[in-house]
Amino acid sequence: MATILATCANGAGSSLLMKMAVEKVVKELNMNVTRVHHCAIAEGKSTAKNFDIVFCPLNFKSMFDDAVKSGVTVIGLKNVMSADEIKKNVLELGLDQKFKK
Repeated sequence: MATILATCANGAGSSLLMKMAVEKVVKELNMNVTRVHHCAIAEGKSTAKNFDIVFCPLNFKSMFDDAVKSGVTVIGLKNVMSADEIKKNVLELGLDQKFKK
């Protein structure tokens, strides 16, 4: 069972679109995900440790170093709305198998 966070600068437009792309990929890969949440980067930084996987724009990835140290998988995306890029990262990291239904 996994929980996922999608975060962007303001937590409104692009994080919502990222969340929708993540949900599409999770469903397609038949992953056992209980929650996908989206928010602004400030909230994301402070709550990232409560999630298994965090998606963010590539230029914000280093802001989540503490979460990585605590075992959270942080994925930086070039195109936050690309389901293909999200899927590629999930498959490369084996997260589809780790959180299989």
